[in-house]
Amino acid sequence: MTTPADTWTPVIVTHALLAATAVVLGAGLLRGRKGHLPHRVLGWIWVACMAGVAGISFAIHGPKGYSWIHGLSVFTLFALALGVWFARTHRVKAHRGQMIGLYIGALVITGLFTLLPGRLIGRMLWG
Repeated sequence: MTTPADTWTPVIVTHALLAATAVVLGAGLLRGRKGHLPHRVLGWIWVACMAGVAGISFAIHGPKGYSWIHGLSVFTLFALALGVWFARTHRVKAHRGQMIGLYIGALVITGLFTLLPGRLIGRMLWG
């Protein structure tokens, strides 16, 4: 089932809540101590949130179908897998760069696009 992107449906609410959780959790992970159990556990939760945000996006579309943002969702899923692989193979520098890039690109920059007046959250904020 697909969901139109112009109303607050349960799918869109879930997508937004997962994204907001990933923003907050990611900020804490980037600021906190690395490599220890809390970082690993919270990191897996962050990965799950990000995978959920990207995955659920395929159930959201406009009247013309999928948009460029869905390409970012595919990229995000591959980039997450790569970031996890870097961590599992102890390539710390590559893992750090991958996850910071995902946080900035897939959450912060893409999140700013949701604030545009024509988007659902933008219409809510700007009227």
